[in-house]
Amino acid sequence: MTKSDAAVVPAPPPSTPSGSHQQARSPAFSKALRDLYARVPLGMRLGLEAMRAACARGGNPELSFEVAHVAGTNGKGSTCAMIESMVRAGGKKTGLYTSPHLCRFAERIRIDGEPISDAALADVLERALELGPELSFFEVATLAAFLAFKDAGVEVAILEVGIGGRLDATNVVPKPRITAVTRVALDHMDRLGATLELIAREKAGIAKPGVPLVLGPMVPGVRAAALEVALAAGALPIVMGDDPDAVPRDALPLGLRGAYQHDNARIAVRVARELGIGEAARREGLAKTSWPGRFEPLDLAAGPHRGSWLLDGAHNPDGARALVLALADEAARGAAAPGAVIFGALADKAWPEMLDILAEVPCPRVYVAPKGRAAVEPGLISARVAGHVAGSLEDGLRAARAAAASPSAPVVVCGSLHLVGEARALLLGLDADPPVAL
Repeated sequence: MTKSDAAVVPAPPPSTPSGSHQQARSPAFSKALRDLYARVPLGMRLGLEAMRAACARGGNPELSFEVAHVAGTNGKGSTCAMIESMVRAGGKKTGLYTSPHLCRFAERIRIDGEPISDAALADVLERALELGPELSFFEVATLAAFLAFKDAGVEVAILEVGIGGRLDATNVVPKPRITAVTRVALDHMDRLGATLELIAREKAGIAKPGVPLVLGPMVPGVRAAALEVALAAGALPIVMGDDPDAVPRDALPLGLRGAYQHDNARIAVRVARELGIGEAARREGLAKTSWPGRFEPLDLAAGPHRGSWLLDGAHNPDGARALVLALADEAARGAAAPGAVIFGALADKAWPEMLDILAEVPCPRVYVAPKGRAAVEPGLISARVAGHVAGSLEDGLRAARAAAASPSAPVVVCGSLHLVGEARALLLGLDADPPVAL
């Protein structure tokens, strides 16, 4: 555990969600979430022994379904969402496990595309907590997902790696049907290594003997590092870019916006093919994929935040670069230019580099501190690239909308998934559990 992992421990979730349109949560559900959040100070533990032991005590639920296992610095969540949508369109009962959540914890565990119910979540969390008294927050969540998928009779589970891959709790699955690595960029360097090659080796650590491993776009040296690990494990590498059967970029019917989603979609399509999903279902699933907070447009016709918004969880330099390119691509297609940017970042992220990249977008800036754990002081951000410092996100939303040239000029919220999740809850009036960067 690094100091930043537990720098700020979120308050236990309230028994009644923050919004007003849902019923109060049951005592069992509230207790399960409180007990889970009590594990946050343990941080993100890298290692498989405790997780394997807890799975064994629970009857190895991770062996009850086929698995597509996806690692990567950026794009893995979107790729998982696309795979799930295609597999579901192919008639399979699906499970999807991702992290972190944007608004509610239940978003992390989805069955047939829908977040797990409160009753089912309370049950699997209680069981996972009992099976693994020594497990961390993320390990408990992962075990709970395995239990939920087994209970629901899931046929294919799509698992997103938390951090790295080799020692991530999701890597207890002994033989997935297929694995994949999306993009490799500099992030979590205190855990994974200081170079792209070292990080690629950790992510390729999900490779298994005889199991296909799809490798997304990588520069030659990084690809070579990932391939070395994959071949040593006896995996069957599929290198995107060298695949003669790859779907042409412009032929993909994407439900997700953002130019960077094309590479994610190509990986997802290759994974779905390996899972036996036919072309018609792949096309249907891609077109219907929804993944909140990733280049997500919100056009609000009424209410206190009327206008156009764009939420994107760009939380490292590579993500910021992808966001800028996506905005340029949208502008080339005739979309309105951003009216303002709301930015906030966690202190352990490479926020100066992110800010310098986002400076290419010519519009007013508003800086806000994200919730969750130690954030960069907005005043420090403003000292690097001038902008308005807001005392809260609510104030920041109002300031950014006032600074935008018109309601049709989108205000972009980016820099932290925690910030994006909080903004989404405020803009749409959604309930929210405390954010956790685990």
